[in-house]
Amino acid sequence: MPPFNKADKLNETQMSAKKRILFIANEMSPYLELTEFSEIVNKLAIKANDNNFEVRCIMPRFGTINERRHRLHEVVRLSGINVSVDNDDIPLQIKVASLPSARLQVYFLDNEELFKRKFHFHDENEKWYDDNGLRTVFYCKGALETVKKFGWPPDIIHCSGWMTGLIPAYLKTVYKKEPVFAHSKIVYTIGQNTFKEKLGAKFLKEALIHASLKDKDLEPFKETTNTAMFRGGATYADAITFGAEKIDKKLLEEFSKVRGKKTLTYTEDGDLTDYLQLYNDLASK
Repeated sequence: MPPFNKADKLNETQMSAKKRILFIANEMSPYLELTEFSEIVNKLAIKANDNNFEVRCIMPRFGTINERRHRLHEVVRLSGINVSVDNDDIPLQIKVASLPSARLQVYFLDNEELFKRKFHFHDENEKWYDDNGLRTVFYCKGALETVKKFGWPPDIIHCSGWMTGLIPAYLKTVYKKEPVFAHSKIVYTIGQNTFKEKLGAKFLKEALIHASLKDKDLEPFKETTNTAMFRGGATYADAITFGAEKIDKKLLEEFSKVRGKKTLTYTEDGDLTDYLQLYNDLASK
């Protein structure tokens, strides 16, 4: 047995004292860049990792993401998860890659039918996919089930992108008694609107993933628009940030100053120090 080393013990203590932050996003540079916030997610993850946070990231494995180039590989120990949506069990495949230039892992949620296609939300003729609502519910529930499978309790969960809008609602209702999320605080970023279609009434039915979830819990999402997805996520979050210069004016008015919620305005200078302060403030509560 190697001799006891005080420095090693100190390092172990410091490691155990690290706060954990989970980024759940639609997009993240360099894997997928649909809006400018994809690069901010990348920088936030690296900056948090460099400032004594333990960081993990989750995003969808869209078919446009090149597995060989980005060195994705399947996580065997996490395989075998089925995500139940509207009485259908949908297989979830989980892949992982190391973020370039950083010692942190990005997990990709995949399903052959829902994410393998070579387009994101519209087909080659710019037609909106009819199952975008199902894909959204599957992704949101799948992300939370993946964290349960990790057994890795995050102190902060930062959700960005309209596709993550249901996650704060699920954490405050269906998953609120799950031990892995017992102390999690939620940050939600409102970004720019990127679609004009609606997810539709079927989406609201599919989003009712548990008997404890009621129609009234999904009231902020009722219009099933891009704005409604942002509204729902922000309504249930503990803190709100604005991730783009062009934000829906109604959302700006509604969420710029909400009693009991910390907010961060959009800045163009790229200084992410305010985000780190926000994470630390929430994690210390």
